[in-house]
Amino acid sequence: MNKFYVENKLYCGRPADVRQNREMRCYDLLDSLSISYQRAEHAPANTIEDCKQVEKVIGVGISKNLFLCNRQKTRFYLLLMPGEKPFKTSIFSKLIGSSRLSFADEEHMLELLDLHPGSVSILGLLMDTDKRVQLVIDSDIVKADYMRCHPCANTTTLKLRTSDVLEKLLPAINHEPIIVDIPWQTDN
Repeated sequence: MNKFYVENKLYCGRPADVRQNREMRCYDLLDSLSISYQRAEHAPANTIEDCKQVEKVIGVGISKNLFLCNRQKTRFYLLLMPGEKPFKTSIFSKLIGSSRLSFADEEHMLELLDLHPGSVSILGLLMDTDKRVQLVIDSDIVKADYMRCHPCANTTTLKLRTSDVLEKLLPAINHEPIIVDIPWQTDN
């Protein structure tokens, strides 16, 4: 039996209760930039099925937030792409002109983004003050009116205007994205 729950309600703005510092930093940043957002509260979203339940409430499709690195662990990437789109490291590596990539480990995720698996988010870039993580966004995410992300905690999902993310948030945290066109179909 799936014990996942999601409140069937969207809230505007920050929660009234105090959360972990990493989550509160996200609300502080969004509020300081006058970026409006809606949020859904839920149990930890650990599966695609959980994320689909959140999608019904928030009205924005699932997105993959992949934290990747090169073999030498000297280059790190945060990739945002539609959840339904297939991901192949070989294709993505060619698109960004990098050696073959793999998923970065939890140690680097914590060191660079102050995040744990399951809560990877574009808002984690707030902690990347040394600019060691390159943001890469699939063009289908950029074309959408809204995007969703965790506020660095996988018990809340935010709905943000894509234009606010691109025009206000990313310049404020000094992260310029690389936009790529990942194919929907891949040849094996």
